[in-house]
Amino acid sequence: MNEKMRELGARRSAIRELFEYGKRRKAEIGADRVFDFSIGNPSVPAPERVRETLVRLLSEKDPVALHGYTSAQGDPSVRAAIADYLNRTYNAGVDANLIYLTAGAAASLTISLTALLNPGDEAILLAPFFPEYRVFAERTGAKVVSVPADPKTLQPDFKSLEAAFSEKTRVLLVNSPNNPTGAVLTEESIRRIVGLLEVNQRKQGSPIWLISDEPYRELVWGDVTVPYLTRYYANTLVCYSFSKSLSLPGERIGYVLVSPKAEKVSDIYAAVCGAGRALGFVCAPSLFQYMIPDCLGLTSDLSVYRSNRERFLAGLRECGFRVINPDGAFYLFVESPEPDANAFAERAKSLELLVVPSDSFGCTGFVRISYCVSPDLIERSMPAFRKLAASYGLCK
Repeated sequence: MNEKMRELGARRSAIRELFEYGKRRKAEIGADRVFDFSIGNPSVPAPERVRETLVRLLSEKDPVALHGYTSAQGDPSVRAAIADYLNRTYNAGVDANLIYLTAGAAASLTISLTALLNPGDEAILLAPFFPEYRVFAERTGAKVVSVPADPKTLQPDFKSLEAAFSEKTRVLLVNSPNNPTGAVLTEESIRRIVGLLEVNQRKQGSPIWLISDEPYRELVWGDVTVPYLTRYYANTLVCYSFSKSLSLPGERIGYVLVSPKAEKVSDIYAAVCGAGRALGFVCAPSLFQYMIPDCLGLTSDLSVYRSNRERFLAGLRECGFRVINPDGAFYLFVESPEPDANAFAERAKSLELLVVPSDSFGCTGFVRISYCVSPDLIERSMPAFRKLAASYGLCK
């Protein structure tokens, strides 16, 4: 067997491990007594138009065509609709013929990294980052280079980022809004990142690819905007999923797109198609492909997350916890009152509070709390959080 694959299968990610623990614990003591903030599973239903579109497709479309194979890279009319929407909404300058529909953002990322990385290459990840990025990158034989964030702003530590580039750098992967922090890259940060990319690829004499993972693009709060990166840097790939915006994580539908301005763009798109073929990620789920054109630009009721965010921030700060203000996504990044975030998470678990320590995200000293939950769960959890804070002398 492949020993690396056995290790991955035998040891789930910290998020999944805690999620499975929560399911077992709910069966043992009752779901109402477990305060599970482990996973980013949307808690609000999909927009009504999603249901209406699916019902119409099932009722009106020829079932053979509806459930049959599409083109390997996705139905042409669906890809055209996505390109038209992105160009109208973000002036993104994308081409339908450079879009590859996938089974969610995980497939988009795995395909993109497989298309771009060779053994011995280096991929820069901006910490904290979603733990599976490391899995996706390292399976190609590439080395991951982790760059910390500024702990006060959660923007990249640019001194460390500048030092991270080498002659082996091939990819820089960014995620904005960010999982686990909720931070959004500012336009100033993007321009500085792009400046470093351009300097270093000139120095190398070969492209360095920017991959933008964007499943939380629409989940932003206040007047925050998320710049579209194809407008800033030519050698860009964008990975997207409808899982969070439309509350469809289990349906696994998304895409990867290559900027038309990219170097050797036809070859890069061919590599994306080839990676999809080699990984077995051809023909994304057809029913949900055909749903996309009627639902572009829609979101679930994001006001629930906005309200949850405000209530949770206020409640945790009243307890004495330091919480970094999130601009997007549906996560809070809470500083651990002790250096060992794993020990803090274990103490929280003893009170049936399930929070994810930050070590697996590539940094130390924090826990992630998912607030895509029912408002009632947040209210019921507050006494436990107060007890947890009191155990550290944060509140009385």
